[in-house]
Amino acid sequence: MAGVLDGVKVVELAGLGPAPFAAMMLADHGAQVIRLQGKAPRRAIPSIDGPQDILARGRDAIAVDLKHPEGRALALDLIAGADALIEGFRPGVAERLGLGPAACLARNPRLAYGRMTGWGQSGPLAQSAGHDINYIALSGVLAAIGPAERPVVPLNLVGDFAGGGMMLAFGLLAAILNARATGRGQVVDAAMTDGAALISAMIHGFRAAGAWQDRREANLLDGGAYFYGLYECADGGFVAVGAIEPQFHAALLAGLGLEAGQFDQADQAGWAAARARLAAVFATRPRAHWEAVFAGTDACVSPVLDWAEAPRHPQNAERHAFTTLHGMTHPAPAPRFDRTPAPPPAPPRPPVTAPGDTLAAWGIARDRVADLEASGALHRWPD
Repeated sequence: MAGVLDGVKVVELAGLGPAPFAAMMLADHGAQVIRLQGKAPRRAIPSIDGPQDILARGRDAIAVDLKHPEGRALALDLIAGADALIEGFRPGVAERLGLGPAACLARNPRLAYGRMTGWGQSGPLAQSAGHDINYIALSGVLAAIGPAERPVVPLNLVGDFAGGGMMLAFGLLAAILNARATGRGQVVDAAMTDGAALISAMIHGFRAAGAWQDRREANLLDGGAYFYGLYECADGGFVAVGAIEPQFHAALLAGLGLEAGQFDQADQAGWAAARARLAAVFATRPRAHWEAVFAGTDACVSPVLDWAEAPRHPQNAERHAFTTLHGMTHPAPAPRFDRTPAPPPAPPRPPVTAPGDTLAAWGIARDRVADLEASGALHRWPD
């Protein structure tokens, strides 16, 4: 199985978080990705390294010193034969390495040059440090998430991966398609703040229509509606309820043994009282009881599973939504393609100990590899 992106070649300048996530997505679906990593491991997050670095799966890495003239020359030779480049440095760093857009597009005019940052390549914050929480704070998204009293941290999924890595992967593929049609590459400026703002498009539509209040737990999708939220069960587990449409709402109330005529979805003033009534009923039985009650119905009630439970759920198990590599649970590649399904992902691995085979696949002669190693531009990773 080659994957839908078979034939696409990508050079990745190793980084953290959203940039390697984009590279992982491309590699998952068959792109040939080579990861250029420094001679020492990145240990900003000590527990995420080696086999645990799931974002590094599916591609070979080589340890190359990009500050060395010969290392930079190697990178440019690889870029010359690539469809895309991924870098996640602060603005200006790639240029100082001699690997900025001008240098790379001069070598490969068809290149999709992907840049992943938090703030973008321009603006007053472009050179400032930040993380997911900072980017989604400025996008307006963070203020809307959490209970009425205060916002909460929604992991680092909104900025890093939805607003960052996925946007970069989309941008690169769009630029590759355009380059194949026009013969001209371009820079893809993917900023997590921009991406987080984009994925909130529907909420902006609600606000424009007067259907959204700028208060948490006061709206249809933020836990304010009693028919769209979380409820605790007798055993401390939770269920998620998303019974928005009238027929789903009716199925929800029927399963709880409540009289439908006593509830009005359109009466926002009555949402809090209705939520209290549902909470009292859900609290009388454990989560498994409610799973059984609502199984096979359209009440839109689901158990809130933890990380260990999710892979075992029958829906996820049947679709193989998770896979196991070297004893570790990995989310499986997504989305699905019926004619060119994604190949089974290869587990993460450190830079190859003998990079000759990897570089030969990119047209680099073995005698040059030996010269690069002798010069100190290319390093063999310890076994």
